[in-house]
Amino acid sequence: MINRALIRLKVVQLIYAYYHNEGKTTEVALTELDYSLNKSYDLYLTLLAFLLEIHRIAQYKVGVRERSGLRPAEADVLITENRFLQQLAQNTALIEWESKQKFRWTSEEAFVKRIYTNWTDDDVFGDYADRSHRDYEDDRELVRKLYKKFVVNNEDFAPVLEDISLYWNDDKEIIDSFVLKTIKRFAPENGADQPLLPAYNAKEDHEFARTLFITTIENCDEIRGMMEHASRNWDISRMAFMDVIIMQIAISEIIAFPSIPLNVTFSEYIDIAKVYSTPNSYKYVNGMLNNITRQLQEKGVIHK
Repeated sequence: MINRALIRLKVVQLIYAYYHNEGKTTEVALTELDYSLNKSYDLYLTLLAFLLEIHRIAQYKVGVRERSGLRPAEADVLITENRFLQQLAQNTALIEWESKQKFRWTSEEAFVKRIYTNWTDDDVFGDYADRSHRDYEDDRELVRKLYKKFVVNNEDFAPVLEDISLYWNDDKEIIDSFVLKTIKRFAPENGADQPLLPAYNAKEDHEFARTLFITTIENCDEIRGMMEHASRNWDISRMAFMDVIIMQIAISEIIAFPSIPLNVTFSEYIDIAKVYSTPNSYKYVNGMLNNITRQLQEKGVIHK
């Protein structure tokens, strides 16, 4: 699940912090990197657990009405009987993980209920409710559409998630895509044993993170020298520090990972510059990386 796009973002964040925290050892910084990446996986599971809470609210509302001798609201019944949510509520891995967590979505009851109301009042839900026949795929697709509409890009989640972990500040956009992918992968025949996404897409990705981090720090002086030369001796101290960090990591990746295409590396770090640095930084970063790459190719340092 933790892909290289997320790894690059984490490395940028933690390299930036490393240089702002004098006295921190590389080993301590690496431990923080591992911890930060593991917290990203926790966010993935936390957002899946949010869906569990949506289902539990529906069950509770149906139960209250039935115990009072009243007919439950159709929307509550439909969510309670949603076959995808029922399967998710029985998922062995998710339930085991949730049982070990201090945070539960029950502590954010008002927030979850507000999202629940948005779901049941929405036209997507209304169209689903009007159908004369609904199968498992319909149930799963309903949850996927509502998650995409009311959880993805919903800024109201930010303060809630920040209270749980500061490591999640910039992760949600990427993690939401993994939640949506997980929903689409669910199959009724897998029952409670439906696999969730693993922590890492591949074993090499964890090594990629550590190698990129260490290489960037160990080759700092050499890489920054390349940057000063490429900028026609422009004093590196006058560059935006985030630009320096982004370029330093990008150049490190270009040199240390010959199998990664240049266009992939360029695209990833330019996107990071667009979000985390000054408005025009991405243009400067792109130009500098092109210049340095040409020099490395001419010297035979890289062959790609």
